[in-house]
Amino acid sequence: MTRRELREHIFRLLFRRDFYSEEEMKEQETFYLEALEAPSEKDAAYIREKTERILEKVPELDAAIDAHATGWSVKRMAKAELTIMRLAVYEMKYDDDVPVSVAINEAVELAKRYGGDHAPSFVNGVLAKLS
Repeated sequence: MTRRELREHIFRLLFRRDFYSEEEMKEQETFYLEALEAPSEKDAAYIREKTERILEKVPELDAAIDAHATGWSVKRMAKAELTIMRLAVYEMKYDDDVPVSVAINEAVELAKRYGGDHAPSFVNGVLAKLS
């Protein structure tokens, strides 16, 4: 899988976080990975591990997003946009393999695909303040 495909799968798993309990997320990971068309062991491990690392840091990620989303709180944000920003902020702050500009660009692309009409500009604006 390409990095973009891996990132999209991580986004899809992270999106489930707001709809399932912490205990159910392990099961959701398993269901999701089983539904993929034969991912390699390496890809499946990468998706699972990065998703879990991001989930561990959600309070920190949300605090960073809250601090830079002028006039918005994470509680009021659309779930897709919030999830995209959580993934991007994690990559910007904790993933040395992903340049900040790439994390922002990929987040905007995800927002175009999964967010509302104003999602790309909103995501870009918040993340630009964080960079």
